[in-house]
Amino acid sequence: MKMKPEVFLPEDYRPAEDEPFMNDRQLEYFRRKLIAWKEELLEQSAETLEGLQDSARAVPDIADRASEETDRALELRTRDRQRKLVSKIDAALRRIDNGEYGYCEMTGEPISLKRLDARPIATMTLEAQERHERRERVHRDD
Repeated sequence: MKMKPEVFLPEDYRPAEDEPFMNDRQLEYFRRKLIAWKEELLEQSAETLEGLQDSARAVPDIADRASEETDRALELRTRDRQRKLVSKIDAALRRIDNGEYGYCEMTGEPISLKRLDARPIATMTLEAQERHERRERVHRDD
């Protein structure tokens, strides 16, 4: 795999509609944003695991034990959600590497910079996402 030259990115850089879509600076901006998000999630996961290990003690009071089990279940659900998010972040980073990032997987159209900034793992334009969710709801009701 050939290494790309490092892209200079001013600290206050924000992708703008008046520059070429998914140019090197925009791609670097989203790469850094995704990597920072992933690192934050992994750090939280490590803290969650430590917390779960600390709380794995025997609690004699039945109400306290029930409360602790509920907390553990919530932590594990959160951890699972974070794990799925990390895999979506990894997929977005792969799309950056192979030149597919920022384009809708349904229509091939560019996803708005505003949407990508708010949800950098987005794979569809807002319109395509809404159509997809409407279709899903219709089929779920069958």
